[in-house]
Amino acid sequence: MAKEVQAKYEPVAEIGVGAYGVVYKARDLQSGKFVALKNVRVQTNENGLPLSTVREVALLKRLEHFDHPNIVRLMDVCATARTDRETKVTLVFEHVDQDLKTYLDKAPAPGLPQDTIKDLMRQFLSGLDFLHSNCIVHRDLKPENILVTSSGQVKLADFGLARIYSCQMALTPVVVTLWYRAPEVLLQATYATPVDMWSVGCIFAEMFRRKPLFCGNSEVDQLGKIFDLIGLPPEEDWPADVNLPRCAFMPRSLQPVEKHVPEIDMTGAKLLLDMLTFNPHKRISAFEALRHPFLMERSSTCSKDSSSDLSSAWPQKGD
Repeated sequence: MAKEVQAKYEPVAEIGVGAYGVVYKARDLQSGKFVALKNVRVQTNENGLPLSTVREVALLKRLEHFDHPNIVRLMDVCATARTDRETKVTLVFEHVDQDLKTYLDKAPAPGLPQDTIKDLMRQFLSGLDFLHSNCIVHRDLKPENILVTSSGQVKLADFGLARIYSCQMALTPVVVTLWYRAPEVLLQATYATPVDMWSVGCIFAEMFRRKPLFCGNSEVDQLGKIFDLIGLPPEEDWPADVNLPRCAFMPRSLQPVEKHVPEIDMTGAKLLLDMLTFNPHKRISAFEALRHPFLMERSSTCSKDSSSDLSSAWPQKGD
């Protein structure tokens, strides 16, 4: 770890390894609080860090000033040159011990109450709408990248960093789960913010099921499993200029959502299908989803004022 980082932060434990490098839990030596250190390797040119990386970090730092309750905070950025070709950038985030996958795994049978799912979804979509309104596409939403504090507050993590990671990922064979990828990504078509809403749909279903909705083992297999639920899309919705033609898949029809997500009600099933819409131009946005009847039906809790009520659902570890 670079001397500049060591002077500010004391590593406590390694908590993850990704395509971008190692993630550490560390203690801020000044405040005493825990933070998450994420080391990212970025290719440099003769002028130092690429302008795109500088812009990306500047954008993330600017978002910090909004202090959105559902976005994990980027607290510091440290850069130390390693070689003529590569710079190691250490991103310092607030630390949360628990992700959504862990949260779901700890839920006692029969699973999360519907009011809890609604609360988590409102917070999740609120954070995502904030990112999208600031022109940030997450691109890798999955339960491991959604943090849940011990009081039930949702915080999106690893957002907006795909461009920083992309240089290293281009050089390293990376196995990333296909299970939350939108069809346009699987088909290698152009994409924008709707890719995140597809992932939201997969995660929404998983909150009910407590297991992933689509578990493919390749791009083609993943698409096949998707079409088993939503049916084979019409020819006019199939993206142009992709290598995989529509005729490569057997015709099939839309299946009842309850067959795959038996715990969901009719209004929730409608929202799920709005998220799992094949054509990204027809897919619901985060802004629109927040106003969907399923989430507008307020229960005794709401995401901003009573997220602490979620902590009583079952015992949880401290952050």
